[in-house]
Amino acid sequence: MAVASDELIAYLDSLDVASATVEHPPLHTVEQSRALRGDIPGGHVKNLFVKDKKGRLFLLVVEEDARVDLKRVHERIGAQGRVSFGSAELLESVWGVKPGAVTPFGAINDHKGLVTVALDATMMRHERLNFHPLVNTRTTGLASRDLVKFLRAVGHEPLIVELGSESVE
Repeated sequence: MAVASDELIAYLDSLDVASATVEHPPLHTVEQSRALRGDIPGGHVKNLFVKDKKGRLFLLVVEEDARVDLKRVHERIGAQGRVSFGSAELLESVWGVKPGAVTPFGAINDHKGLVTVALDATMMRHERLNFHPLVNTRTTGLASRDLVKFLRAVGHEPLIVELGSESVE
């Protein structure tokens, strides 16, 4: 059974990760997030759940305005051939979240280590980053270094690479 949002926050606390969580109406898109975020400090992101030709799974985490070239990103993450989006059913069964709530925090539910988390190096320059804590009715902010600490604690050594992203003008 998937970990609940409150359990995730408690787990972060157990790792001595300082975080702040804000409640809000459900957010499904980056555009909705922009409209409702108010003054939440730090970098805001988007998460792409993809698979390669051999069925290997990846979560690409980039700044919300970044572009990711899905025809070339496989070269940077070690995927076999071009990547395509994973299904909602696969996302929920492996990562424990629904579309609209995709987050690197889903790694807490991936006990088999099926998903490789790739964090954009440009995004990681932010001191603070914001993510949904397994639900899209909350946003949790934490230090970028603490995101890496969390991922390692749940057995997911992240790739930190330039994901071929560039900001949208």
